[in-house]
Amino acid sequence: MDSIKWDKEVDALVVGSGAGGMSAALTASVAGLEVLLIEKTDRIGGSTAISGGALWIPLNAQTEAAGHPDSFDKVWTYLQETVGAAASDEMKRAYLDAGPRMMDDLVARGFLQVAARTASPDYYPDLPGAAMGGRSLDPVEFDGRKLGRHFKTLRDPLKEFTVLGGMMVNITDVRHLLRATSAFASWRHAMKLVLRYGADRLRGYHRGTRLLLGNALAAQLFHAMLARKVPYWLNTPALALLRDADGAVLGATVEHQGRRINIRARRGVVMATGGFPWDSTRRRQTYPHPTDDWSMSPRDNTGDGIRLAEEAGAALGQGHSSPAFWAPVSILEQPGGKRLHYPHLVWDRAKPGLIAVNGAGRRFVNESTSYHAFVQAMYRSHEQVPTMPAFLLCDQRFIDTWGLGLALPGGRPRQHLIDAGYLLQGATLEALAQKLGVPPDALHATVARYNEYAAQGLDPDFGKGSTAYNRYLGDPEHQPNPCLAPLGAGPYYAVKVYAGDIGTACGIAANGNAQALGAAGQPIPGLYVAGNDMHSVMGGAYPAPGITLGPALTFGWVAGQHLARAQH
Repeated sequence: MDSIKWDKEVDALVVGSGAGGMSAALTASVAGLEVLLIEKTDRIGGSTAISGGALWIPLNAQTEAAGHPDSFDKVWTYLQETVGAAASDEMKRAYLDAGPRMMDDLVARGFLQVAARTASPDYYPDLPGAAMGGRSLDPVEFDGRKLGRHFKTLRDPLKEFTVLGGMMVNITDVRHLLRATSAFASWRHAMKLVLRYGADRLRGYHRGTRLLLGNALAAQLFHAMLARKVPYWLNTPALALLRDADGAVLGATVEHQGRRINIRARRGVVMATGGFPWDSTRRRQTYPHPTDDWSMSPRDNTGDGIRLAEEAGAALGQGHSSPAFWAPVSILEQPGGKRLHYPHLVWDRAKPGLIAVNGAGRRFVNESTSYHAFVQAMYRSHEQVPTMPAFLLCDQRFIDTWGLGLALPGGRPRQHLIDAGYLLQGATLEALAQKLGVPPDALHATVARYNEYAAQGLDPDFGKGSTAYNRYLGDPEHQPNPCLAPLGAGPYYAVKVYAGDIGTACGIAANGNAQALGAAGQPIPGLYVAGNDMHSVMGGAYPAPGITLGPALTFGWVAGQHLARAQH
């Protein structure tokens, strides 16, 4: 490779602009390295910008103040219970060690502002070592106006996280908006939001500048990059990694402004391109069947980083319990063949008065379980009964109160969703069963049994509302069980849900320094991985909110630190 003609030289080349990539770029920049970040698309933020934004960082500095003092032994016990042998002890320890230090560093430098959740149970709260809060952090609200002309460069959030055509909202906002006509405090909160949004649009912004969730996280990191003047190139895909005769990665060939450019990376290259959820071939090879293009990840996440790393000698990780992080997804078929995906994460499934049934018209899952566990239950059910799709089913009162997927609450228009075949409606359970293609007698029996126990706040079949996590997502004003209420009179509604994902879990094997590993387990000099390009430190398990972004930020930071110490 001595004959390579280098068109540009930097110390560190970072490929991908999500949390992992920007964390690596910022950390390397702080260490004094000359950094270039390249992004395949025309927007900054990757999967992070469209995510919920939670960060699971056990032992972070805010846990005690949040009312949930933690310990290494406690969180280690929980990881062994939930992840176990699906991920190596080396990587789990590296994460628990580096995560709090990463957060302290980025917060101290003003790159991030986060707040620990005072009430946010881990997803398996009844297991030893689980916490009821403190471990998960959220990015604080960010003012997009601070990005100036670069605001348009930030990837927009999912439409499902916005109302009124571009105003971001979180669960607290939605609750206030729904009560705006019945409670003065909610009216005041709603008016403040709407007036701010209206002012943004009058000033010419293409959407609201009050940023929340993962969009706020991406915006904070992007703002820090702009402040540090870290160079970035958009519309610049990586085409190949370039190596020397011994296999060390020297740099990469990229496409920029219509030209192929060889970039020398004196310290190394960090691959953080978001995994492979839109690589249909690899998905068919690794996902359970059936699978299809049901992912919530950006469609540009086609496995570039993993593929290029493999071509450079890196090996895929092994032993994971799941190849992806799952979420049930409903799909609206739009004119022209375009599909709109809606992730049923935390809003509707846990609320009182909704059930999920399979193709036999039978319940098969605790509807208020985590989105990951819900899809795992779909696949288990599908082995015996068609459950792809499954159906979320409710009555008129429920849909008016909570909505159902893209069918918004509060009496908002939904006939267009019925006409499009997204929202299925029946005056009776029997009529709805006909539209779902399930046996009417079975569905009627299922609802009758569910209703009998739900009236008592019980679910002997699946335990809906039986854990702190279930109840956290339910309706606290509904008793005795915030997740259970009988289905009342019709009409009834349903949506089809499929085995979607929010990202892949199997990626390039790495060590605790975020170095990519070869088939024999040896580090490949000059090659690092972060985010979903790295084999999941959770082994494909989903113990708590924020277990994708937490490791992405952490191992991006670790890669930046190691780049600063690398020989060149």
